Amino acid sequence: MAVKILYLKRVSLLVLVFLICLVHYGSGQQAEKFYDYRIKAVYPHDSQAFTQGLFFYDGYLYEGTGLYGASSLRKVRLEDGLILQQIDLSAQYFGEGIAVVNDKIVQLTWKEQRGFVYDLDTFTEIEKFTFSTEGWGLTYDGQYLIMSDGSAQLTYLEPDTFEPVKHLTVTSKHGLVERLNELEYINGVIYANVWQTQNIVLIDPDNGRVMGWVDLSELPEFTAEHCFPTIDVLNGIAYDASTDSLYITGKLWPNIYQIEILGLTHKYH
Repeated sequence: MAVKILYLKRVSLLVLVFLICLVHYGSGQQAEKFYDYRIKAVYPHDSQAFTQGLFFYDGYLYEGTGLYGASSLRKVRLEDGLILQQIDLSAQYFGEGIAVVNDKIVQLTWKEQRGFVYDLDTFTEIEKFTFSTEGWGLTYDGQYLIMSDGSAQLTYLEPDTFEPVKHLTVTSKHGLVERLNELEYINGVIYANVWQTQNIVLIDPDNGRVMGWVDLSELPEFTAEHCFPTIDVLNGIAYDASTDSLYITGKLWPNIYQIEILGLTHKYH
């Protein structure tokens, strides 16, 4: 009898552990669902632009492009892709992410550990700053600049001194989310391109946990015969708060897409 009772206790314990794991895994699955989307509009994009950073401000797109000898900062009219204003970086710099902070634009470089600050209206260079990692994506949450460096870690920078103040490690139910690239902070959530994937990941800034994914693999750029999957990657997220509009593009893409993410229970996050 004692053996039977011990056996039943062990079985009950195993069942309990199984149920706990099932609930935990199930909740993780729900929290990291893949959202569908629909294309609302398509706009022209300079197919020579190696897009590294993108944001929308006061009716215009601002774009940072990369490659040595071709890096730039641009002000672009969305409707026809016309470049209204541009400043080119020196050939020694590979331009990366950009963000707007009040009346200034901040731009990172890739391996040079150098950042540039420009006047928003004139694109006049105001100052330079340094940082200790690679520079990839950049966004602003209203208090701090948030920078990616190609790893699973995001670094928060004080926007006046550019000193790091904290770090955020991004994790999913499968572990670290590496190769975080271009960033956009939208209504309390960090949206990020994941380099050389067709996904946008939604990140909780409070704990770094993944809140969901958007799979954009059915966009024409991914199915075109001329596409080079390791180069023509998804990279560029911009949000227009005044119209609640989300725009995405990629490196060397001929199009910018306005998309709506379906199934979100809150306004774009």
